[in-house]
Amino acid sequence: MINKLETTILNALQYIYDELGWLGVTIVMIIENATGLTPSEVVLGFAGWMLIDAHGLPFSTVFWGGLAAAIGSVIGASILYWTARIGGRPVVDRMAKLFRIDMRHIERVEQMAKRWGTGFIFFGRLLPGIRTLVAIPAGLARMSFPTFVAATFAGAYIWCTLFISAGYFLGHEWHLLSGIVKQAVPYVLTVGVLAGIVFIIWQFWLRQRPVPVKIEKE
Repeated sequence: MINKLETTILNALQYIYDELGWLGVTIVMIIENATGLTPSEVVLGFAGWMLIDAHGLPFSTVFWGGLAAAIGSVIGASILYWTARIGGRPVVDRMAKLFRIDMRHIERVEQMAKRWGTGFIFFGRLLPGIRTLVAIPAGLARMSFPTFVAATFAGAYIWCTLFISAGYFLGHEWHLLSGIVKQAVPYVLTVGVLAGIVFIIWQFWLRQRPVPVKIEKE
């Protein structure tokens, strides 16, 4: 079911999508990733139905739509990254109060980022509840910006393409996505944690693997 907040968001999205098409999706995803104020499952699911299925466009359009949404995600996440990197913890604290984010939540995300590094940025983009926050510890830790952008884009493209695809296949029933996501969060988090563990083990194995010594011929 769609609540009043989502209804208000939908009215705004319909106007933006009518006027700007996929550029509108990019702009909305910038806002979503920089503030976390708009639920991405609604933004992307609605786009999958309104901009693709309702116009009778082929499924392949989903991948172009995912690109437009992922670009917006990277720009929005970069705003958070640079805000945290330049402003430091005092600015992050003020942002948390402004957007009513529990600082303990940010601190937990920061601890996971320190433990998992770049892999957490990628997998974090696929985890509901923390996907918009992973840019903050990356900025505070002064992670290489190109590395941050690459990991963010990879994770965001998968996330955006999946939800746009879901909106496309659900058609007029795309609004069911919101309820599905809420029910699936525990399972998604479990899968994300397991994937992160596998990534850590793989990274550890690469570091421990003996490097072959080249013997030069005389």
